[in-house]
Amino acid sequence: MNSVLAATAALCAITLTLASASSIAQAPTDLPRAVVTRVSDGDTLWVRRVTDSASHRPIKLRLQGIDAPERCQAWGPQAQQALANRVLNKEVQLQTRGHDDYERVLGNVWLGDEDVSAWMVEHGHAWSYHYRRSAGPYAMQEDKARKNKRGLFADPQAVEPRQFRKNNGPCT
Repeated sequence: MNSVLAATAALCAITLTLASASSIAQAPTDLPRAVVTRVSDGDTLWVRRVTDSASHRPIKLRLQGIDAPERCQAWGPQAQQALANRVLNKEVQLQTRGHDDYERVLGNVWLGDEDVSAWMVEHGHAWSYHYRRSAGPYAMQEDKARKNKRGLFADPQAVEPRQFRKNNGPCT
């Protein structure tokens, strides 16, 4: 009986993992469109909604679910460049979810059917943002990048940005 319960629990966990992974892999429909006007670092960019007039200022958006190295940290410039190469001056879709403590809009960016945050983690330019005991929304992409030693995961001494900020303070 215990083995049946354990097998059922394992199957449920796998199903939930696959369901969350598939929701990350597919772009939602009818999201607002915007053009990326600037990339500040590997997880922060500026966008101007396509429907806004040119006189409106771009908004600062923090990619939710990832944590990229700080600009002054190892792999920080590469993460910023990777994000810029991927989305700068391109039309994207936005899925926003409120603001963070620094008044940045929080959300996800889609380039066609591609979740840009998932792409950043899978290519080794950011960590899946860890929440307490959860490995975060992009844990599968991070595991893949680690196994393939992609980007920052090629360095066994890579320090997560949260720990880097705690040890060194903010970049100046």
